[in-house]
Amino acid sequence: QVQLVESGGELVQAGGSLRLSCAASGGSSSNYVMGWFRQAPGKEREIVATINWSGDRTLYADSVKGRFTISRANAQNTVYLEMNGLKPEDTAVYYCAAKYGTTWPMYGVDYWGQGTQVTVSS
Repeated sequence: QVQLVESGGELVQAGGSLRLSCAASGGSSSNYVMGWFRQAPGKEREIVATINWSGDRTLYADSVKGRFTISRANAQNTVYLEMNGLKPEDTAVYYCAAKYGTTWPMYGVDYWGQGTQVTVSS
């Protein structure tokens, strides 16, 4: 059983930056494809970015390309989401997710974190 704990969400002004972290425990994160998802009020959860086990392949939602960067540090069992140029429409609860194995791209989720709130004011 893998536990995922997100941190780093907060209130920020439009144009600002944040870095979210996801700490994994109960297993080696290197065995998992990792991803960040988000859910805004009244909307469905959507994928933001994913990264393969070695960190050399990434995918991004069109809405965040060029602004967000996903990365991972397997030695620390941690995945990051660097967010720049934040917009009010980025406001959402951000969730870390893990899918066991090396299949790429990420299909399905085996584990979810509890989420961290990101609020971008205009």
